[in-house]
Amino acid sequence: MPVTGTREQSPHLQPRWFVRSFWVAHRALYRTTGGRVGLRRPTPTRWGMLRLRTIGRRTGEERSAILGYYEDGPNLVTLAMTGWAEGEPAWWLNLQARPDATVDLVDGPRKVRARAAVGDERKRLWAGWRDVGDDVDAYAPLRSSETAVVVMEPRPSR
Repeated sequence: MPVTGTREQSPHLQPRWFVRSFWVAHRALYRTTGGRVGLRRPTPTRWGMLRLRTIGRRTGEERSAILGYYEDGPNLVTLAMTGWAEGEPAWWLNLQARPDATVDLVDGPRKVRARAAVGDERKRLWAGWRDVGDDVDAYAPLRSSETAVVVMEPRPSR
């Protein structure tokens, strides 16, 4: 008699070309609508979407990316990943070189300074993704390195 039981399955990842194509199309939609479509506020059970503007670490030119995020008090929290694929996203490498950036939210731009969460703060913020995102604990082992939890703190306007 066959033994039945629950077998844990790895989460399914879309092919890399699909993920990249989706985000390229998303940025294009944001641009062509003048920012009227493409961003959303987070809710207690769903992450929001913001547009991050960084300065390229090698080119010195402005770069942008659409990211998922949630709010932790005045801070915005995101994960430094590229659809759970290997490697660090370019926007995170840019922020490590130049942590000051601008984010565009539904209610307007905000100047931020980014940093990686560490220790207990990282654990707490990672747990926050369980409430608003996908099953981060199932996806994380698909990467060979730890996924950085990025905190974007408000900085004063000048």
